[in-house]
Amino acid sequence: MAKKLAITLKKSVIGRPEDQRITVKTLGLRKLHQTVVHNDNSAIRGMINKVSHLVKVEEQ
Repeated sequence: MAKKLAITLKKSVIGRPEDQRITVKTLGLRKLHQTVVHNDNSAIRGMINKVSHLVKVEEQ
């Protein structure tokens, strides 16, 4: 079974560059402390890497 990643938005996107805001939105995060689950693949890892200072990631 493929690994899953639980991604939680920990910091606000207010005042962040537009590309970071779009990346957070694309991950499916809209509110602080909201958690979404995605399959672990290189595209998701790249998005997480771009906004790593805003999110917390846990493997499931």
